[in-house]
Amino acid sequence: MSAWSGGWGWAPRKSVADRRADAERHIADAARRGTPLSPVRVTGRTIARTFWGKAWCDNLERYRDFAYRLERGRSYLRSGSVIDLQIAAGKVAAQVSGSDLYDVAIQIDVVASAAWRAIQRECAGGIASRIDLLAGTLSEPVMARLCADRTGLFPAPSAIQFSCSCPDYAAMCKHVAAVMYGVGARLDHAPELLFTLRKVALEDLVASAVTELPAAPAASRVLASEGLGALFGLELDTTGAPPPARSSKMRTSASSKRARTTPPAPEPAPRAPTTPTPRPTRATPRELVAAPRKPTAASPAAGTAPLRRRAPIAAAQREPRATRRGAVAPTRARSR
Repeated sequence: MSAWSGGWGWAPRKSVADRRADAERHIADAARRGTPLSPVRVTGRTIARTFWGKAWCDNLERYRDFAYRLERGRSYLRSGSVIDLQIAAGKVAAQVSGSDLYDVAIQIDVVASAAWRAIQRECAGGIASRIDLLAGTLSEPVMARLCADRTGLFPAPSAIQFSCSCPDYAAMCKHVAAVMYGVGARLDHAPELLFTLRKVALEDLVASAVTELPAAPAASRVLASEGLGALFGLELDTTGAPPPARSSKMRTSASSKRARTTPPAPEPAPRAPTTPTPRPTRATPRELVAAPRKPTAASPAAGTAPLRRRAPIAAAQREPRATRRGAVAPTRARSR
């Protein structure tokens, strides 16, 4: 309990807005003193959004030992009361702003060597890369093995010991519950901290997927050489000596034999000479004029005599223009 109103008793409960203002004031005071803090900030009501953060919160809510204080812890975390959270190998240290500023210390047992080797052996071949492991995008059997109850990477209640400087006598106070949920929110941004907390090497789990090779077949399932010969009716050479090399003389005789037996390729038949095809000629305009025309009604028929053309009348034989018009032309005297 803490002193309040000049006596001993419980301090009045603060609202969410008051707790948030107190947390921001403590963070600013630490920054002025030169000791920056690492607060846990949650947006909205969802505490964890990635696989590892959700798996941590699900493991926390799985056990009845923590059920009666978890709701108050979620409320403290959402209001920003966890102003500092540090995760190291096997321990978590935090500061929570409540009626006062309280220090929270959580001890978590590391994974035993035998249990860690069992996890590596059972997950071998199912982890493609470090990126897939941290992103939680592995197959369901592998993720189920990593999240197994009491045998996976998440601690059981018996592996967790915690303490708080608040006057609450409960085994898990609301400040400790807020810090436990704060670990899940921190794993959203840095999932490798889970391996640091349980004091195991992330690279060992990734390397086991590469170094784990299939076991050699049993001797009873390997067929002996004499059994193979009896099965197929063959005589196998069990001495292990290499086959004799062929001499150059044998290679030469074999090549000459192939040359004698190979018939020569037939020569191509001569091609017959081809005569150029005459191109059709086109009639010239003069030939088109001289071509005979079909007889018409105005033209004489074939076999008839051609019409004579009248000779032109000489100028002296032409009648005078006046005679043709009816006038009497003067007669010329004949010369004797």
